[in-house]
Amino acid sequence: MPKRGYHHGNLRQALVDAALKLIEEKGPTGFTLSEAAKVAGVTPAAVYRHFEGRDDLIAEAARQGYEIFSDVMQYAYDKGQPSALAAFEATGRAYLAFARKYPGHYIAMFESGISVNRTPELASVANRANAVLERAAEDLSKHIPPEKRPPASMFSAHIWALSHGVVELFARNSPGRHSPFPPEDLLESGIGVYLRGLGLIDGDG
Repeated sequence: MPKRGYHHGNLRQALVDAALKLIEEKGPTGFTLSEAAKVAGVTPAAVYRHFEGRDDLIAEAARQGYEIFSDVMQYAYDKGQPSALAAFEATGRAYLAFARKYPGHYIAMFESGISVNRTPELASVANRANAVLERAAEDLSKHIPPEKRPPASMFSAHIWALSHGVVELFARNSPGRHSPFPPEDLLESGIGVYLRGLGLIDGDG
């Protein structure tokens, strides 16, 4: 039976919340729409009034995740101001913090196989998150001579990849993966090596 108090508007969100719970427990392909409906307390038929299929439901979970992610990244960037270095490093740490605090969203965004171009809304918010890191990279590399300066998109992509790797290997309890160092330390030292290579921080710092 449907849970009392559900209205047409918040039933959609209840289904997303149910999907996030199932994604955390079983992975993005480990549950059915019927299971999501059961967790939300509605009939399976009710799901199809809001989503065409499981991928649509996961895509909405990913979109909401990117909304949160964008806000987290923007907050980190703003908090690091006026130091370009502090702002840049903060966005890297924010990636790790987001993955830990919002695992269901993180999986929907990065491990579900759902393309960020599936819908214009998803693409837009994903681009917004990426733009924060690009802006931080651009701020930090302004004083590098143009002929030696990496494109901000490349710079930010390298750090995103580094952050993602640390999260996947060492921050999400991957079976058999154990690091002698905390993920935060791995990420900070990795970013430090990268920035020293570009001459953006002192080699002795």
